[in-house]
Amino acid sequence: RNCFTQAEPSSTGAVAVEGVRMIEEAIRSGMRIEAVFFREGAQKLGDKLLPQLGSHTEALLLPDDVFSSAVSTESPQGVAALVRLRSTKFEHLVETAGAELLLMGAAGLQDPGNLGTIIRSAEAFGANAVLLGEKTVSPFNAKVIRASAGSTFREPVIPVKMRETIQALRDRSVRVAATSSHKGIPVSEANLTGPCLILIGNEGVGLSHELLAEADERIVIPHSPRVESLNAGIAASIILYEAARQRKARSGA
Repeated sequence: RNCFTQAEPSSTGAVAVEGVRMIEEAIRSGMRIEAVFFREGAQKLGDKLLPQLGSHTEALLLPDDVFSSAVSTESPQGVAALVRLRSTKFEHLVETAGAELLLMGAAGLQDPGNLGTIIRSAEAFGANAVLLGEKTVSPFNAKVIRASAGSTFREPVIPVKMRETIQALRDRSVRVAATSSHKGIPVSEANLTGPCLILIGNEGVGLSHELLAEADERIVIPHSPRVESLNAGIAASIILYEAARQRKARSGA
């Protein structure tokens, strides 16, 4: 029960997933479903999902009050599951990607909807992984998983010590681009090809001075002065799209 009400994996490394769509995304992504829980009266959901589950998956029927107290959403669909995510070795990922490495780094991001959006866009635009720095919302948060629309099951998401990771990446000639809401190179003019780490910071204060000092360049998204700044998830998505566009143009694809 704790793994449903807390944003942390279970003792076996499984995370809580709620709703038919998310469970089907996990199945489609080849995740191992450790257990699935149905609320009383959710027989139709069982008829739909059980044929898609392997014989190793435990299925449990819970009384309404027990089910409602275990899940985090206020209006649950009547089904939840424990899904074991894949682990990723960062060193192997960097070596495999080589000159095409594209990483998205979140440093101090607090809103789970923003992080889920970034993970979804990272998969959509070909980023090799999303790196999570200190004080960033947990990727196991149920709202993060829902906002990612299933990308959490496929896109590597790796907690790191950001400054140490930047220094290690710089030793591999990886360039670091820091996002800014006010000062920097327009994103369309920035060079986002080659091995690159894009950093986005906290929704309110942005990136710390320490991380900004580590960046090779700062990039901005030009927009109307009537708007103070863009939502962090949207800003990251725009920059990831531009990175994908530049890389596609360079390759001639």
